Amino acid sequence: MADLVERTPCKGLLPLEIGHAVVREARIGRMTVIAPFKGQQARVAQILKSAHGVAFPEPNRSSEAGGCRVIWFARGQIMLVGEDPDPGLKTHAALTDQSDAWAVVTLEGAAAEDVLARLVPVDLRAAAFKTGQTLRSQLQHMNASITRIGATCFQIMVFRSMAATLVHDLRSAMEGVAARG
Repeated sequence: MADLVERTPCKGLLPLEIGHAVVREARIGRMTVIAPFKGQQARVAQILKSAHGVAFPEPNRSSEAGGCRVIWFARGQIMLVGEDPDPGLKTHAALTDQSDAWAVVTLEGAAAEDVLARLVPVDLRAAAFKTGQTLRSQLQHMNASITRIGATCFQIMVFRSMAATLVHDLRSAMEGVAARG
């Protein structure tokens, strides 16, 4: 019988510190996509608020309370991160466990915006992309979810199968930024 060993997507690849930027693997717990059924978004929002203490996010926004975060994920979809979804949500939305599907890292430091500027075709400077904002975009050639979770901190999510590529691309951009001084 095979001896299976649990591994995180970025095991052995992180942490990484180059110049004024640090990348760490984020352990964020349970991840569930919630897609409200037609006409049920208001009820889903009520359940999220009462059960998890978070608001249903507008497009390109996230909301957070305690260890729970809700991220706008696509039209008609949000991602509940950090907690098991309240059972009452099943009546009003399709729920899909995504806990093992994503590699999640944080990029932080004074150079974080400059690093992402080399990889993402969107302006992620603080003046244009404030804390709590989120987007789905390309990071190099990968689909990614990027959320600003602090003044100089971003949460980046890519498909688990792209974890090594994500770390490689972040390393290259970090080295390029650090080389410029």
